[in-house]
Formats: sequence, C-alpha cells, structure tokens
Amino acid sequence: MNVKTILWPTDLSAASRKAAPSVVSLAEKYGATVYLLYVAVDLCSYFPAYGNYPSGEEVQRFQSWEIEQAKKKLESLCQEDLKACPNIEVRLVTGSAADEILKAVETYGADMIVMTASDYRTSPTGEARMSHVVHEVASRSPVPVHIVK
Repeated sequence: MNVKTILWPTDLSAASRKAAPSVVSLAEKYGATVYLLYVAVDLCSYFPAYGNYPSGEEVQRFQSWEIEQAKKKLESLCQEDLKACPNIEVRLVTGSAADEILKAVETYGADMIVMTASDYRTSPTGEARMSHVVHEVASRSPVPVHIVK
C-alpha cells in the first residue's frame, strides 16, 4: 500500500485525540503528509426547524468564534500530539461532517482516513455501533479508513 497523504478528521474531543498515536505511527511508516481536518457545524442548516432564528450576522459571529477556537485547539493538538509528524497541514471547513470529510479525500488526495470509534455505542440489542459520522465515512469512502477504538 502506498500512502502519501493521511486525512485525520477530528472533533477535538478527548476520544478523537486518541487517534494521534496511530496517525503519527502511520505517517512515520509511510513518510506521509497529514491533513488535520476540523468540520464546524453549519448552524444555518438547523434553524429552519425552529422557525425563528438569529440574524445572519449573529450566526456568522458565532461561527467565526467557533473557527477561531478550533484553530487554537488544532495548533495545540499539533504541538502536543503530532510533534513527530514533520508534514502537517491544518484545514478548517464548515458543513456536514461526513460530507466534508469525503470531499477532503478528493481535495487533498488522501490515501487513507484515520478516525476514532471510541464513541462506539451499544444498541438496545447489545451490539456495538459506530457513530453516524464514522459509519457514513467508512461506508462511502473511496480510500481505506483506519478506525481506532
């Protein structure tokens, strides 16, 4: 397998950060560039359900704040967890997480996606299920998805 580019989408949670050792190991093994991706929620897609929603300026101000906070956390994550990766590119986008992750595969030419599934949930029947986003990405991805428990 030839892996030159690894896409690591993260929601910046402690669970998501557990993928860092795998990302570092894979990047070192293949000499790959790592694209660290954060997808901010598109708040406008939720408001129609409520009928009355904030002005565009209010939504934009909040989304700008979220992106700025995420940027700071991503920089911290790079310094703390990805020191061994010399080639890291940080990307922030807004939209549907699964859709944006799959778009990023094409945009950045990713050869592999690394995601955490430590948010496995147990169904009422007792079977383990992945989160909706991990499941959707894994089932639709054109490249291998390395899932870290």
